[in-house]
Amino acid sequence: MAYGKGNFPWAASGRSLSLGRSECMTKVLFEEDTNRVIGVGIVGPNAGDLIAEGALAIEMGCDAEDVSSTIHPHPTLSETVAFAAEAFEGTITDLYLPKKEKNSTS
Repeated sequence: MAYGKGNFPWAASGRSLSLGRSECMTKVLFEEDTNRVIGVGIVGPNAGDLIAEGALAIEMGCDAEDVSSTIHPHPTLSETVAFAAEAFEGTITDLYLPKKEKNSTS
């Protein structure tokens, strides 16, 4: 199965920094053809609670846009799931991600 991923380092999360935790991260995997959520990995405080959003997204067949457009309170760690989806979509504004170079055939 072809897949893409969105990563969000918690060093860019105000809530995580307020907890003194900058080494954590959230990763969401998406099926390439449909952009549906197929997996979520979270490393950090309360990861066991935060993973519930990923489980629900998989169960409900959510895609990246569904997750990123869902309202997440600010500042919270739950935002990191939405930010990972935005990173996958290329719409994130909370983190600088350089654009990937396209392969040239010249």
